[in-house]
Amino acid sequence: MPTSARPTIPSHLVGSLNKGLLKAFQVERQRTDQIFSMADESAYMLAPIPLRHPLVFYDGHVDAFNWNVLFKQILGKPSFNPELDTLFARGIDPKSSAHAQTLQINQWPSRETIKTYKKEINQQLYDYLAQVDFSSVTHPLLKNGTLLYLLLEHELTHQETLLYMIHQLPHNQKKKRISPHSFKTTLAPTPSMQKLPAGKTYLGTTLGEFDFGWDNEFSGHLVSVDAFEMDTYPVTNGEFLAFLEAGGYEQKQWWTEKSWAWLQATQKTHPHYWTRSNNQWLYRGLFESVPLQPDCPVYVTHAEAEAYARYVDKALPTEAQWHRAAYGDNKQCYPWGNTPADSNHANAHYCHWGPVPVNATPENVSPFGVFDLCGNGWEWTSTPFMPFEGFEPSEGYPQYSADFFDGEHFVMKGGSYATHQRLLRRPFRNWFYWDYLYMYTTFRCVRTDG
Repeated sequence: MPTSARPTIPSHLVGSLNKGLLKAFQVERQRTDQIFSMADESAYMLAPIPLRHPLVFYDGHVDAFNWNVLFKQILGKPSFNPELDTLFARGIDPKSSAHAQTLQINQWPSRETIKTYKKEINQQLYDYLAQVDFSSVTHPLLKNGTLLYLLLEHELTHQETLLYMIHQLPHNQKKKRISPHSFKTTLAPTPSMQKLPAGKTYLGTTLGEFDFGWDNEFSGHLVSVDAFEMDTYPVTNGEFLAFLEAGGYEQKQWWTEKSWAWLQATQKTHPHYWTRSNNQWLYRGLFESVPLQPDCPVYVTHAEAEAYARYVDKALPTEAQWHRAAYGDNKQCYPWGNTPADSNHANAHYCHWGPVPVNATPENVSPFGVFDLCGNGWEWTSTPFMPFEGFEPSEGYPQYSADFFDGEHFVMKGGSYATHQRLLRRPFRNWFYWDYLYMYTTFRCVRTDG
């Protein structure tokens, strides 16, 4: 797989903000290339997920995005390859594989052509970072490096997308360049719930709280939350297996009309990452299938999470309830406080390359005694992805959020093992279709007296 050029820039030419951004772009491109290199050469033109473009698209997309947004849109530079600018401009998020097929492009440039295209864009990006004075720029998106952080986090989100796409490939189409994750065997935690008193919690953020925030994170505001109980840990494979063995996928009463119709149409009988072999359930990991770990979080769709919640006479938390459980009425960055996330606090930022037991990181605990809210698996909420009051689409990327305020996408919080540490911050909101199979998304349940 292609590797981008990384030119050396004299350090005396670069200010502290420039140096930090330059280093971040270089480090993250190395990680993107590392993830891309997991796929065998034979998979380059394949689409592991029918709802998305082939892998070749993701080889050029991030750089095309950087060019289209920064250089063409903001700086007004003429294009040096308008065909590739358009070809790699945007991915797909269709409602069905049939719809996706109508958007598939049959003719892709050679890998060498894409490599040359990426090299030119990277060179111009690094040159720009060597020369720009962020204190004197006039465009508001360039002040304090705001647009550069947008470009950086766009790449970070695509790292996770790329990883779960490669995850779908057969194991023999992957290069095992990273050792499988390992962890200490633990006793599965006893299912329990924590009582949370009524109170306030803070959703979103305000300008200046973090060095960057996406448009859907604004405007930050306090909300009131009634008292409720929440599962101490995410729902595990073992707990979900009990639902499956009790006939959960065969009993209509646990499913909404829409999700039951989806279940019948897809003939789905178990979570996407589970497989059955020799009368044993396995977890289909990134590089190999392993016996299902009962104390690891289960990865499921929103539809499956809702069905399980009904089965146990509970519900999925709202976004506000999830925030209340994770942060209380505080504005700390993480559930445990403001100490930067590391492997002791959360299974995130690629420290394991797979799920670990839900009680494997005891420091990952909120003020209310709720564990594993950050990393290990995004967590579904019952809240449709919609804007906060005062929302304004980002001038740099106006489609990022606004295109998905359709009632079909639901807010996810917390992060997975493949989520970059920058995206673990409190106000970050993720979202996906209610029937999307491929994300590393788990859930936990709540119960209210009402």
